[in-house]
Amino acid sequence: MNAIAHRTLNIEAIRKDFPILATLVNGYPLVYLDNGATSQKPHLVIDSQSEYYRQQNANIHRGVHYLSQLATQKYDVAREKTQVFLNAASSHEVIFTAGCTASINLVAQSYGRQNLKPGDEILLSTMEHHSNIIPWQLVAQQTGAIVRQIPITDQGEIDLEAYGQLLSERTKIVGIVHVSNSLGTINPVQRMIAQAHQVGAVVLVDGAQAGPHTRIDVQALDADFYVLSCHKMYAPTGVGVLYGKEVLLRAMPPYQGGGDMIHTVSFDGSTYADLPYKFEAGTPNIAGVIGLGAAIDYLAGLGRGLLQAPDMSLGLALDAAFEGISNYESELTSYGMKRLSEIDGVRITGTAKEKAGILAFTMDCAHPHDIGTVFDHKGIAIRAGHHCCMPLMKRLGVPATARASIAFYNTVEEIDRLVDGVLMVKEMFG
Repeated sequence: MNAIAHRTLNIEAIRKDFPILATLVNGYPLVYLDNGATSQKPHLVIDSQSEYYRQQNANIHRGVHYLSQLATQKYDVAREKTQVFLNAASSHEVIFTAGCTASINLVAQSYGRQNLKPGDEILLSTMEHHSNIIPWQLVAQQTGAIVRQIPITDQGEIDLEAYGQLLSERTKIVGIVHVSNSLGTINPVQRMIAQAHQVGAVVLVDGAQAGPHTRIDVQALDADFYVLSCHKMYAPTGVGVLYGKEVLLRAMPPYQGGGDMIHTVSFDGSTYADLPYKFEAGTPNIAGVIGLGAAIDYLAGLGRGLLQAPDMSLGLALDAAFEGISNYESELTSYGMKRLSEIDGVRITGTAKEKAGILAFTMDCAHPHDIGTVFDHKGIAIRAGHHCCMPLMKRLGVPATARASIAFYNTVEEIDRLVDGVLMVKEMFG
């Protein structure tokens, strides 16, 4: 999609699509730089929720009446859009869950408990979010498997040599984050997946922070499982996606039981529905899934706008959108890294060569919580803490960091305000 090399996102117009960005905080225009925790939502997504509850509210896959049929159609179309978003081979490989955490727990308990045995090894990187550590620790306790840690370098990159040495015939599962929520590191997951497959291991990729920033192609990656946290990619909260290769999903037992995941039920035994419904027990977050479909439409609209091609297919539109998003966010990230690195007493954590829009740092003069409090008084929203990555913080030798996380609706001026805030903290505490 080199055609957009000379085109840029219309950030001023994009910002008008996100109503919360017009908010004043303590009399200052909001600078929202906590996108790694959750992204803001465009009108299209917000309106999709209102429209569902006003005009389509009904349960799905069960009713024969008009509203149920309409809601079912909207829900099923959102699954098809998600298939395109991930470039999955089939919509049956797309499972809707409550979030990334729920998706990983599903794989750990359904695939892991069925396939792991004492002495088997699960490899996880030092930079994993707690949601990609604890579920594996639990299943290891249940099965006698062992969790082993893949080390990282001082720059915040996977130690690929150490990873290769850890892989063996005992390795059964590898869990790896695509983009680190604390460092911004973009991991070489395609290469790591290929290496894991050579020893017969399956790989789960945590795509929570990749979904908003990069075009995902699960077939090109050859990922066995891939999970999305949809509220970080401009969709509502309470929605997640689990992609799994069909051959793996078909062999896995249900994770939860209830309505809509069954074929037959009797007290003598029950049989289960086909994919994807086998893993979607109970009434789902219908409005949230419809909102996910709207978020994918919004992102595709950015791509169509860049190429002035309103009839472009969803897949090609997403290709164009993410090239534009990636280029713009990369420029913002580089600018922020440069500005912060020029300030004495500021230490940037995460300096990988391949890096997404995370600006994480510490200051000699102030704790990250103090930094975040000072910023808030000036209307700047960042995250301060361990970011659900305590093993990583231990590796870095710090209790916490201040983290500014970027989205495509952020601006150079907002990065400048972030830097001004750092200088203010230095003046106050230094």
